[in-house]
Amino acid sequence: MPEQHRPLGQTPSQTVGPFFGYALPYPGGPEVRAPWQPDAVRVHGTVLDGAGEPIPDAIVEIWGADAAGLASTERGSLDRDRHAFTGFGRAAVDRDGHYSFTTIKPGAMRDGSAPYLLVTVFARGVLHHLFTRAYFGDEPEANAVDPLLTRIDPDRRGTLLAEPDAASSYRFDVRLQGEGETVFLDYGTER
Repeated sequence: MPEQHRPLGQTPSQTVGPFFGYALPYPGGPEVRAPWQPDAVRVHGTVLDGAGEPIPDAIVEIWGADAAGLASTERGSLDRDRHAFTGFGRAAVDRDGHYSFTTIKPGAMRDGSAPYLLVTVFARGVLHHLFTRAYFGDEPEANAVDPLLTRIDPDRRGTLLAEPDAASSYRFDVRLQGEGETVFLDYGTER
């Protein structure tokens, strides 16, 4: 068969990155609330792959309500003034896969739900960003009745808990796959 008449093969797939840390981070991105503010809390953790190894080039974004459970209407997510609370932050992980934010502990956004942060993860090999939530481990009563948490298998709920690890500090590790995989959410998918 002449070469110009041979059927074309499939183009090989290609993963994304690792290039997130080049253009997406911005000055002050991890400081949703300035660390010197009295209501500031630290939320930090490590992004891990399926083998439990740190991913050194991921990006983590968070969004949270204010302490009263209201969405922020402040401007300035990309141009921090260190006094306002905008609710949104973006952090690149370090070489050990660790990220850290300063923010405030949000209030519950509606009656019967627990306070949480929305978390988005961008990482190599992940063609579409991943969504999850970080609930607070020191809110057991609210977590016990939260509409989303109560629908999650009890053995996996712990993957959605940011656990206190010091005064005003919470640890929330994200495992992309494998044993202990974080529960990820699928927003907007029709079923």
